Amino acid sequence: MKKFLYIFRNDPATPPKMSPEEMQDHMKAWMTWMQELSEKNLFIDGLPLAPEGKKVSGDGSVVTDGPFMEGKEVVGGYMLLYAENLAHATELSKVCPIFDYGGQVEIRETMDMEQ
Repeated sequence: MKKFLYIFRNDPATPPKMSPEEMQDHMKAWMTWMQELSEKNLFIDGLPLAPEGKKVSGDGSVVTDGPFMEGKEVVGGYMLLYAENLAHATELSKVCPIFDYGGQVEIRETMDMEQ
């Protein structure tokens, strides 16, 4: 099995309008999906990201407030998981709850740094 990273993106300019009950159901859908992956021994780790952050650039001396958008999407969280290949990782992502509210999943295979 190979390791893949899901990068969850959404548009902060158009946050979903959810009642507290809908928000609870949405979070339950996330937990159910992650539990299903875990039961198949595919889930490694994953968390949502806080909305605030910093960006360090140049020689490390330039620090600015974030997050930073390269378009209209921002990274809202990540997941690391096992999959056979990119096609398998893509298929596993298709039931992600982020799609219920217009989000996106970027899928990247991780590379080994061993020599």
